[in-house]
Amino acid sequence: MNLQNKTALVTGASRGIGRVIAQKLAVAGATVAVHYNQNRAAAEETLQSLAGAGHIIMQANMMNSAEVERMVKTAITQLGGLDILVNNAGVYQQHPVDAVDFETWRAAWTTVIQTNLIGAANAAYCAARHMMAHGGGKIINIGSRGAYRGEPTAPAYGAAKAGLHAMSQSLAKQLAPHNIFVTAVAPCFVQTEMARGLLDGPRGDAIRQQSPLGRVAAPEDVAHTVLFLAAPGSEYLTGAVIDVNGASYLR
Repeated sequence: MNLQNKTALVTGASRGIGRVIAQKLAVAGATVAVHYNQNRAAAEETLQSLAGAGHIIMQANMMNSAEVERMVKTAITQLGGLDILVNNAGVYQQHPVDAVDFETWRAAWTTVIQTNLIGAANAAYCAARHMMAHGGGKIINIGSRGAYRGEPTAPAYGAAKAGLHAMSQSLAKQLAPHNIFVTAVAPCFVQTEMARGLLDGPRGDAIRQQSPLGRVAAPEDVAHTVLFLAAPGSEYLTGAVIDVNGASYLR
């Protein structure tokens, strides 16, 4: 897959899925902007791991619309354009309705929706406006299996990811005439630091057995799908939500 002379912004790329996505895009030839929120040291590690030259890092709080706008504009300026946006940044908070007080409930919804959905929407808007004026591009949103099967103890996460899938489909229809192709990827549990507490806990084996493969996804499983969607030849998949869940949930 050849991404020579392409530029990409990957949000939440300091570790986990985002780091591996950035690495795969760089190996394919893209110049990558690595976004992080708080962990600059981890973002620097991602930057140093990327093949090729010209890659950059940038900080932004996805809950802050002005910072998201600045992030995209800075990526465009420093990379000389933007061909690919991967909306990967996200947070996961448990807030079961039968176990938390109302203040905790409201705070979780605000943080998760603002980060996982509204932040991604703002990044997509800023990227799309640039792409519309420069011949097109690709927007790839990292959703979740939880959008379909439900997230009983983290309902804001499930709702945010369902909204992200719906937004991807709406933008795919709106932006197709501008040569902008929008897709989403819906993984199951992925072996990352964010999921470590659950996967290493008493529920870990049961979670792995949700898939007939007997394991959860590796970051590489998700990143390979993102690379395919970012590369030339995948354009007719616009509007699709690609399940990467090891047959743990079929729809």
